[in-house]
Amino acid sequence: MTDASKSPNGELHEHSGAGSGAGSDAGRTVLVGVLGGIISAAGYLVYTRLPDEQRDRLHRQVRGLLESRITELRQNFNI
Repeated sequence: MTDASKSPNGELHEHSGAGSGAGSDAGRTVLVGVLGGIISAAGYLVYTRLPDEQRDRLHRQVRGLLESRITELRQNFNI
């Protein structure tokens, strides 16, 4: 199945229905995955070089954030 559409300058373009964006979507997915891996590796390297007291402070902040989100979810669902 093909769809025809006109561009702003009046030319007629045909697009295939199901598979037109499949290749570009897969490429974008791979790109996002690779970028995510690079960013997480960089974050891990920074984390491993932190002094112990900054790691402890970071752990406390994350625990506090998680506890507040869990409390909020429990209140919303009346658990």
